[in-house]
Amino acid sequence: MFQDRYFEDYQIGEQRQTMGRTITETDIVLHAGQTGDFYPHHMDSEWCKTQDFGQRIAHGTLIFSVAIGMTAGAINQLAFSYGYDRLRFIKPVFINDTIHVRVTVSDKREHAKRTDHGVVVEKCEVFNQHDELVLVCEHLLLAKRQTPATSV
Repeated sequence: MFQDRYFEDYQIGEQRQTMGRTITETDIVLHAGQTGDFYPHHMDSEWCKTQDFGQRIAHGTLIFSVAIGMTAGAINQLAFSYGYDRLRFIKPVFINDTIHVRVTVSDKREHAKRTDHGVVVEKCEVFNQHDELVLVCEHLLLAKRQTPATSV
């Protein structure tokens, strides 16, 4: 599905929320294989029993990847991802935890060099099944302007 939105169409404070997704042992094992991160925090259940969390935890990068993928919806041909800022892993995610994501447009600003685009900042908050915040970041979206800025 396509939904074209210009920079001017985004409103500070607007929100969207995803459905839930359960993180499985398979997710963790596949992510370890793809990234080479086989640290015992993710892979060794016996060792984890001796640590603070008492069980295996999902890779923060796995939760980030899955959560951002969950936010993908309609294709906006007038915008593209410009990057992510302020990424923080707040709480661990365990096998069989279910995460969901709330996205809020938190800021809009001019692009430093491109007068035909603006930057939309989306605050991405990832919650577990207990509505505890587990990850937060800012998604920067480069969106085409309907009318180019007069100066930057």
